[in-house]
Amino acid sequence: MKEYDIIVIGAGAGTKLVTPPSKIGKRVAVFEKETPGGTCLNRGCIPSKMVIYPSELIRMSEETEKYPVLFKEKPVADVAEIFKRVNATVKLDSDSIPLAYEKNLNIDYYPKQVRFIDKRILSDGEETYTAKHIFIVTGTRPNIPEIPGLKETPYWTSREALSPNKFPKSLIIIGAGFISLELGAAYKAYGCDVTGLTRTDVLRTADGEIKKELNQYLPFPIESHYQIEKVDFQDGLFTVTGKTAEGKSTSHSAERLLVATGIRPNTDDLGLEHTKIQTNVSGYIQVNDHLETTEPGIYAFGDVIGRFFFRHSANFEGEYLFDHLYGTKANLPIKYPPMPEAVFTHPQIASVGYTEEELIQKQIPYYKGLNPYASSATGMARMSNSGFVKVLVSKETEQVLGAHIIGEEASNLIHQILLGMYLNAKLDDYLGMIYIHPAISEITRNAFRKVKEEKLKGAK
Repeated sequence: MKEYDIIVIGAGAGTKLVTPPSKIGKRVAVFEKETPGGTCLNRGCIPSKMVIYPSELIRMSEETEKYPVLFKEKPVADVAEIFKRVNATVKLDSDSIPLAYEKNLNIDYYPKQVRFIDKRILSDGEETYTAKHIFIVTGTRPNIPEIPGLKETPYWTSREALSPNKFPKSLIIIGAGFISLELGAAYKAYGCDVTGLTRTDVLRTADGEIKKELNQYLPFPIESHYQIEKVDFQDGLFTVTGKTAEGKSTSHSAERLLVATGIRPNTDDLGLEHTKIQTNVSGYIQVNDHLETTEPGIYAFGDVIGRFFFRHSANFEGEYLFDHLYGTKANLPIKYPPMPEAVFTHPQIASVGYTEEELIQKQIPYYKGLNPYASSATGMARMSNSGFVKVLVSKETEQVLGAHIIGEEASNLIHQILLGMYLNAKLDDYLGMIYIHPAISEITRNAFRKVKEEKLKGAK
């Protein structure tokens, strides 16, 4: 049996527990059955943003006539070259990870599947391994719904959509979450005829006013509350048949079908039954406030624990565990700061904290400030006809409970509010600072001014 100080299962966010402990003399083994870098690098956030950004340039060119700035010809994207560059860049980055590990005498990299055969013993089918600390960072994979006919077709997941053999003329997307909105917007900008179908709302868990605004400016048509009955594939064409919200039977056809209906944890092939590690009903690993599983000495973090599904949250958890076990935070439980999220679609969306619906449900008193992009100097300069910043402020503490932004640079705008939430800033702190005029950040200031106005009205 090979013994290590640390074993890491998963070379995505799990890399946070590989190189840093090796630098303080820990012997580390890392196992990865797919390509190093995990979902984020290989088939998620990084390649998708590399695909999305050029598409935004096309969208910008399509919206310039109002200024008026006129292009003599419509921009044409070399889509094949874009995807070629994206995949070559991702491969180069992924390939560099094991090469770096090879140069580190304290790291052993194993490109193979490993499973528990006892509570602290792992096997790859040939050799066995153990360690003082074991970290499970195996992430998630697409969840494929039980739709008649679907599994007999060559449908896409995000993996294939980010590396298409041939760019399609038409695409149906099942689902209306992050992946659907991001890739669908990009494909549409590149000239693909995109149709979305979802059995619930678009961006189901978002703040209600965000959803309402998004539905007015969807980057491609999405039919919500659509009940899919079957999927067929004949002569190179997908056909999705189902019923509308009104009960009318309809069908949609396209060259390609992308299934983006959520995720499931990669825990069903780890041999957890040979340990005391417990999972919830959905298969996500249960951990305590120190990210330790129900098997002492074995930890889990990232998507596989089902708390948050972002690389930034997984990175935070990995850094916490390094400090917790080998640094200065030995007895401190993990404490998450405000956790932001962003959807890089068109229009862009960013959120943090409670939605207004959640505050109402929890009966938490709040002030609301909502300011459209148009109600700002920058908004006037950009001739914005959509988008807003919405802040929800506690009536009791006057601290931000939630913030929701839809429009240009939303993922950047949210950080000002994030810092304030992290530092427990109050309403007057946001209003007391000086904002550059006429920067886009004034939209945020104006939202806080609306909160102040609501507060003063209530005081009368």
